[in-house]
Amino acid sequence: MVAFRREKYVPAGGPSGGDGGKGGDVVFVADEGLRTLVDFRYKRRLQASPGEPGKNKNMHGASGASLSVKVPVGTMVKDEDGQVIGDLVHHRQRLVVAKGGRGGKGNARFVSSVNRAPRVADNGEPGEERWLLLELKLLADVGLVGFPNVGKSTIISMVSAAKPKIADYHFTTIDPNLGMVRIDDEESFVLADIPGLIEGAGEGAGLGHRFLRHVERTKVLIHVLDISGYEGRDPLEDFEQIQKELEIYSPGLSGKPQIIAANKMDLPQSQENLSRLIEKLGGRFLILPLSAATGSGCRQLMLEALSLLKEQESALAALPPVAEEEIKVTRLEAESEPALFAEKEKGYWVLGGSEMRRQIQRTNFANDAAVSRLLRILQSMDVDGVLRKAGAAEGDTVVIGPMEFEYSES
Repeated sequence: MVAFRREKYVPAGGPSGGDGGKGGDVVFVADEGLRTLVDFRYKRRLQASPGEPGKNKNMHGASGASLSVKVPVGTMVKDEDGQVIGDLVHHRQRLVVAKGGRGGKGNARFVSSVNRAPRVADNGEPGEERWLLLELKLLADVGLVGFPNVGKSTIISMVSAAKPKIADYHFTTIDPNLGMVRIDDEESFVLADIPGLIEGAGEGAGLGHRFLRHVERTKVLIHVLDISGYEGRDPLEDFEQIQKELEIYSPGLSGKPQIIAANKMDLPQSQENLSRLIEKLGGRFLILPLSAATGSGCRQLMLEALSLLKEQESALAALPPVAEEEIKVTRLEAESEPALFAEKEKGYWVLGGSEMRRQIQRTNFANDAAVSRLLRILQSMDVDGVLRKAGAAEGDTVVIGPMEFEYSES
């Protein structure tokens, strides 16, 4: 604000315009009570409050209120180029995704020994603005993987309170389901039903990447097989195919601790296929026969999953702690951009550059004193030399923000 203090008993009050307030930040806050990102489908623009203008008597404007946006735990935040800005994996974890701009300076800031009554004040700087990509990866202890229609949803419905859609056709489940498996009063874990994978899922076929990303954060996998071969598929080939897709999507993913759940033991040919499976894979994996439809073997499967989960957590706890790297927010402008440059567009010269943009943004072009100050700053930045070096000639038009000038070599 431009203001001067005029009071009866303060004859030489001088300039008293206060600074503008800082703009609010946009902050993402992880909330374990949320499960989806569906709200962002309908509200795509998020904006914090601007700072208030400065006031007289050297009073600063209030800073704008920051905007806190709740997102599910497990949300990964990327910029539009795919660079990771932050990963929200803990309840109430906060991430500033766009910072508010700095407030402008009031005329009380421009007092000097040669200018005792400045009439210049500058604008505030713009806040950061960016497009973001939000990706949710479920946080579960144990994940169920396998081809479509092998009984994953039936298993989770038998061992937890989750009620997924169950039917005898492929892709009955199109979104992951979470269930809390309670072994007893003191022990429990979170089980995720990952929708069925198909050949090529690791390369994105079908909804492969959308499903596989949820597997990355599980500590233990339960690989569910239709051991009966009811649909004409070989369970051993199914196992190798899913292992291949896991490895293609993320090297090392197929190496997670796994239990093979040989489901549908109540159907014909199951025993024969189970014998083949044990003969080939029994030395590498724990294989448990069960029937999710009748509930037979489901509790034993959960007990073994809990045991393997404890082993995995103990192994991870024994590792030395790894210092978390600070995730830097991507700057909007390239650091290599010069402070000032001139380029020709459609027959006239335009001055640009990182410092040039900043000075134009902060200048109130309706204030003659502010415009004069801008021109003095440009002179100190050797704007004449920049134009000469770029090839400007006598009489050329030069554009600086909303203003136009005629270039003169003299």
